[in-house]
Amino acid sequence: MNRNVILTCAVTGSGETAGKTPHVPVTPEEIAKASIEAAKAGAAIAHIHVRDPQTGAPSRDPELFKEVVDRIREHDTDVIINLTTGMGGDLFLGPDEDPTNFDLKDTDCVGQVERMEHVEMLLPEICSLDCGSFNYDIPNYVYVSSTGMLRIGAERLQKIGVKPELEVFDLGHIWFAKQMMAEGLLEQPPLFQLCMGVKWGAEGLTRNMQTMVDNLPEGANWAAFGLGANEMPMAAQAALMGGHVRVGLEDNLYLAKGKPATNAQLVDRARSIVEMMGASIQTPEEARKTLGLRKLEEMKKLRAAA
Repeated sequence: MNRNVILTCAVTGSGETAGKTPHVPVTPEEIAKASIEAAKAGAAIAHIHVRDPQTGAPSRDPELFKEVVDRIREHDTDVIINLTTGMGGDLFLGPDEDPTNFDLKDTDCVGQVERMEHVEMLLPEICSLDCGSFNYDIPNYVYVSSTGMLRIGAERLQKIGVKPELEVFDLGHIWFAKQMMAEGLLEQPPLFQLCMGVKWGAEGLTRNMQTMVDNLPEGANWAAFGLGANEMPMAAQAALMGGHVRVGLEDNLYLAKGKPATNAQLVDRARSIVEMMGASIQTPEEARKTLGLRKLEEMKKLRAAA
């Protein structure tokens, strides 16, 4: 069991959730506010997507990320910023008889450098790196994250000093992350996020989490999350298995059936579970030491030299 847990709050995500509850933050001001509230509740890390302020649709606009990050950094509440790089991998195939006639209305598939433009500009302490392509529960849709893209991303993050959070949705993703380690593209200690219950990756079962943990490289830091009603059970399992914990409205909208949650409430509940199990939670500064994160000024120097 992990007796000193890092809590991450994934405050908004990219799913079609903005209209399902008033608590899902949409504008940069709301996303920054939710991140700060989650930190006050006990989250050491805020994992951040951005959305179109008018429609609530997912976005990868660097200026929206900039406004969120600036607002958080200007506030007096400390929290580690973790920006997604998952946007820009959406490929919608054409009909079965003509699959390369892509659905360009919904397809948003760009290279790794463009997916990381906001990271390069803002230098968060952490950013996500999705470690493989896979199917979601959407017909003719594939999320694209090729090995070539991932090598480009890992190499660039290493040069600018941003810690990649290796999001793994299945065992093959862990296998390739270890290959990047062998190639010298990832620094020690690596940080993994086990994504449990995302269709059609690893089903959110205890035995599957244990199998993924058993395949992690020695010395890795790792966290896990589950979706929907499985969010808190997976949080408890992660701590019991020696890992860290992620919760938030990206993964689950409710405290109980029919009772919408806020990000801060989900963090507070996860914190209570961890503490009732006899563990403590890490402050942002403690988490920086655990994860081996760099300070902003150091990253600026690395970027300038890269």
